[in-house]
Amino acid sequence: MIEMTIDSIRVSLMNYQRVVILREKMADRYLPIWIGPSEADAIAVKLQGGSVPRPLTHDLLQSVINALGASVHSIIVNELKNDTFYAKINLNVNGGQMEIDSRPSDALALAVRVEVPIYVEESVLDKAGILLDKETGKPIAEETDGTDSQGRKVSEEEMKRMSAFRDFINQLDLDDFDKHKS
Repeated sequence: MIEMTIDSIRVSLMNYQRVVILREKMADRYLPIWIGPSEADAIAVKLQGGSVPRPLTHDLLQSVINALGASVHSIIVNELKNDTFYAKINLNVNGGQMEIDSRPSDALALAVRVEVPIYVEESVLDKAGILLDKETGKPIAEETDGTDSQGRKVSEEEMKRMSAFRDFINQLDLDDFDKHKS
């Protein structure tokens, strides 16, 4: 598992779809995940230190977890299957651990509220992670030998499906990735 941080939330100029961009904590690899507008707003409100007059769904989820005597330990984006990302919320409950299936967008919105680590499985980064050229800010085209990081063969069908991710990333304006950082 690789620890990530939320780098930014972007909007595609082609179709106005929201994308949360995760950045590898100890490297320059990025992971774009498509999310809905309400989840994008829920993440952005917390990242920007804003507040809302009434609790959002993710605030409610945090309150319920706390009221039940549990706490969020971490979240993991653990799978990418048929162009869909999957995640787990890891909870500390009664001295043990429990995993709850989640959409990545909901898990990320909860993670920014409770300030827990965000992890991504290496296999997910192998499939959908991108590297950026430091000079141009554009994605670096990676050559692949048809295997993932564990040496497993990736099917040609899966490689074709992943090309949609690459095409989408190439349409994003990534030039200002580091401008908001101090």
